[in-house]
Amino acid sequence: MSIPYSIAGIICVGLSALSILILSRRQRKRVMDRMPSWLECLVPAWLAGASWKDRRSAFQTPSESPFSSKKIPSNVPLPANYKDVFPPSMRENLPKAAESLPEKRRKLASGHSVNEIEFKANIIPFTADGQECVSTFYTPTQISIGEVQALGDFPDYATLSGVPLPEPYKDFDIRRATTRPYRPFRWPYHQNMSLTKMEPDWWLELESTYVQRIKEREELYEKHGRLVLQYLPGSDLACKEIMEHALQFLCARYPQYFSLEYTDTKGYVFKNEILKNETIIKDMHPLHVLLHNVPEDFAVMLRNPEDGFYYFRAGLLCSSLGWNVDTKIGMQLKEIHQPIPDYKEKMEFSMDRYFSKMPTNKPIQRGSWGLEVDKPLFMPPGDPHEKYRDVQAPDVTLDRVHLRVDWQTLRRLPLSGAIIFNFKGLFWPLEELRDEPYVPALVAKVLEAGKPNLMEYKATWHVEHVALPALAQWAREQEEKGLVKKDWQVETLDETPYFPGWEDKWHRQQGF
Repeated sequence: MSIPYSIAGIICVGLSALSILILSRRQRKRVMDRMPSWLECLVPAWLAGASWKDRRSAFQTPSESPFSSKKIPSNVPLPANYKDVFPPSMRENLPKAAESLPEKRRKLASGHSVNEIEFKANIIPFTADGQECVSTFYTPTQISIGEVQALGDFPDYATLSGVPLPEPYKDFDIRRATTRPYRPFRWPYHQNMSLTKMEPDWWLELESTYVQRIKEREELYEKHGRLVLQYLPGSDLACKEIMEHALQFLCARYPQYFSLEYTDTKGYVFKNEILKNETIIKDMHPLHVLLHNVPEDFAVMLRNPEDGFYYFRAGLLCSSLGWNVDTKIGMQLKEIHQPIPDYKEKMEFSMDRYFSKMPTNKPIQRGSWGLEVDKPLFMPPGDPHEKYRDVQAPDVTLDRVHLRVDWQTLRRLPLSGAIIFNFKGLFWPLEELRDEPYVPALVAKVLEAGKPNLMEYKATWHVEHVALPALAQWAREQEEKGLVKKDWQVETLDETPYFPGWEDKWHRQQGF
């Protein structure tokens, strides 16, 4: 798995504007009504209700177009300019978020009206320290630095973002907890990956390996340093915001294990009952707070006011395979994704457009997967474990082959306007798939018939000599036992990213 592949999967979509244009108005309305919220960002508002005149004019080049004298292939989008394109403003949420503040701070964060000219003329510089720069500067979500300062530490991010805090998970027991059995397999297998609206209760999901995983990540940082954690100038506000957001989530979701307290001497203190320690927030960089408490990876993407495109400016990434923070830091979105097959031709335009308009209240989620020998969590270029990917080793046995799923989310932060990509690497023995209806046949189909350049990028060849025979055997067993229909044509399951009966299995494994 790699971050280029993951973010690309999140953004790439399968619905074209042309397919909407040829529908009747009634049909078009029905499509828009059923369309997932994340996809609405990619369909121009006028297109959803276009008349025939609108449809015809959509394909005409205005006479004054700078591109009218140059022939451009029909399958290549016109070059985009995002310098004047901004995400939806979050100013309307300020008054409610500031309700509990002292009167003076409440007035400063009250959300007064902002002139568009004033806003665009005072966008915060790309490398400026968001906590120390001029209070009249604005972030891309039209929040002034003065208002950010007035809100203070740990503001009401649920109100600011429009994404509610999770419900408390009262039955959660870290000693026996397992993550939900994500099986994000699809057929046909294309770059247009299935996306869903993020479930607020499951943004950061803990499991029984929590203590072990935190220790492993801390050791990776001690060994590799800047390969797993870096932050560039201008990223401070976003790093602080995602750290505070994550800690608020943990306290709300798992109150039996986490709490946040304030003292006059220490300031905010995060208490972790699983690790039996506490973190004084002001004593370390926000990404280090995450490193010691949250077993997930975070990549911070910031808008450059010079061109409107998004760049990788800070990251805590301990679960990357074949790349690392140091090889990607500072890159623009298209540069990060350069290794992806067909990215430039099919995905670059949609990716940039989505990032430019993504709202804060519609985070999305998805999963990517691969097959690995053992459980490699972090594998930078040149890592000894890479040798397993070069050959189909005869000594690799089935019990060493694991399914790795990187469960991912993408969300915009309300104050800084940063876009945060986060994920965690999860592992299951391949043998877990044996009793999961339809899954063995579905995985085998992808391995055997997936598009060659995509499968080469996925890098599963090194274990296919072990995996494919086992998957074929399990698929036959499921037919014989009546778990699947004998005439079933392999396709994406209705239950994706799970499988029929997944909840019963998941609960059973936790002792419920």
